[in-house]
Amino acid sequence: MAGYKGGVEKMAKILRPNGSDDQVRALYAQAVQALNQAQWKDAARLIEPLLPLVSDHAGVQFVAGVAALGLNDLRAAVAHLRTAVRLNPSRPDYLAQLARAYATSGGMREATEAAVRALDAGNTDALTSDTLGVVLTRCNEHALAARAFAQAVELLPKRAGYRYNLATSLLFAGDMEAAEQEYQKCIELDPRQWRAHLSLSQLKKQSRQTNHLQCLHALLDQYGKEPEAGLYLNLAVAKELEDIGDYPASFDHLVAGKRQVALSRRYKSQDDADLFAALIAEFDGRKVEAKGFASSEPLFVLGMPRTGTTLVERILSSHPMVHSAGELMNFPMAVRRLSGATGRTLLDRDVVARSAAMDWAAVGELYVRSTRPGTGHTPHFVDKLPHNFQYVGHILNALPGAKIILLRRDPMDTCLGNFRQLFAVESSFYDYSYDLLDVGRYYLQFERLMQHWMSAFPGRIFQVCYEDLVGDQEAVTRGLIDHCGLPWDEACLRFHENEAPTATASAVQVREPLHPRFLQRWRRYGAAMEPLRALLGEGGISVPQSLSD
Repeated sequence: MAGYKGGVEKMAKILRPNGSDDQVRALYAQAVQALNQAQWKDAARLIEPLLPLVSDHAGVQFVAGVAALGLNDLRAAVAHLRTAVRLNPSRPDYLAQLARAYATSGGMREATEAAVRALDAGNTDALTSDTLGVVLTRCNEHALAARAFAQAVELLPKRAGYRYNLATSLLFAGDMEAAEQEYQKCIELDPRQWRAHLSLSQLKKQSRQTNHLQCLHALLDQYGKEPEAGLYLNLAVAKELEDIGDYPASFDHLVAGKRQVALSRRYKSQDDADLFAALIAEFDGRKVEAKGFASSEPLFVLGMPRTGTTLVERILSSHPMVHSAGELMNFPMAVRRLSGATGRTLLDRDVVARSAAMDWAAVGELYVRSTRPGTGHTPHFVDKLPHNFQYVGHILNALPGAKIILLRRDPMDTCLGNFRQLFAVESSFYDYSYDLLDVGRYYLQFERLMQHWMSAFPGRIFQVCYEDLVGDQEAVTRGLIDHCGLPWDEACLRFHENEAPTATASAVQVREPLHPRFLQRWRRYGAAMEPLRALLGEGGISVPQSLSD
């Protein structure tokens, strides 16, 4: 959030035995100004002395809450913003910031409720509408999010960022034509909206006759040395060059784009190796399936990203007894919260070490409860956060009735798919994905952990091979549905007709029937794949002996 930039309540005259009303109003005005400039520390410092003097002033509580949120002091942010809403429940912007605080702290149910209240209240300004759209997107309430983003665009049609958010929401909803129009309008308003160029390139397959390469190359020549521009523009060029079959040039742009982030992240694969080793040591076979929370609702679809997790989610959610809840952060947040760990990373060795004393039933109950109100209206829901593969031990202890579906795909295609994709830049989950060999090393650790889970929890993890699903869709789908304890339904074979929104990197592909077009994609890149092939082979992964095999 760049700054609040909204209207904050004026300080009315306050009669006090000590001090000056003018000084109070001046201090308040300075705090509001700091807030609007995203100077969170200054805003918090300036507002602090006013809290004991005018604690019943909604604006003071609001400034304190938004400043605390900017400083990631989530407990204080929620407390102040709840007070602001209680003191002035008619302000949609107060509700919107409370919803944002709830969502940031993992309270998706509370965030949804506050956001819906704000949306239904009406009379929102453009910033508030956009904030509500972002919160509702995080809560997987995509229809409501699109409504909020559309409202923001209606109020400020020349704000390029609002156009981008609306376009992405339309993409999630499957309205590709409208999404394309909004991305184009975004770029027309501000050609430096670099994300929009990549999103537009990814929206459909480009051809030699119709593409954006001339424009993209011109922008790269002018702005390519800027890190953010270099990232998005290079990846957009890479996507379009791949579409027209120029794989060597495509790979060069992939490397150039990803390097923009890799240089700043300073990722160390040993850190992930140490974390995975800690998980293996903690869940070593002696600590399996403790008395957890009795619920068979969750169906966890997990695995390395870009292996078909969204496809399997769409298959399952095409069943009338299953709802897709999306990629939920709820389980990692529940584990973090009940572990008592004080660090800022969702999963680290401290959290793992504290697992031995964890109240598993409480973890499971908190998780399921946190998914409401988005779940509970069908017997089952799908949670398809891929990186829940790190939490298999936690899941089966906290929710022994849950089903786990593990996706597998050709190792070379898996690694290339992770390198080709730009995941959430702000998430540390994907720090490995900015260098192809880092992806390969991460895959080796993933494979080691999966072998451990299969050994520690025999019969509890159902594996789906993407290539098998493509080769015999009905047989694999029937096995999947049977594993989940569901009666057969033909709609599961028509997953591409599923109209539910999907907010993943596969939002375009899963609206097509199953096809073999992306099998063995890695071979198209030729010699650029040799270092990865050698790394995986040396790590014990079954790969071709040479690129020509």
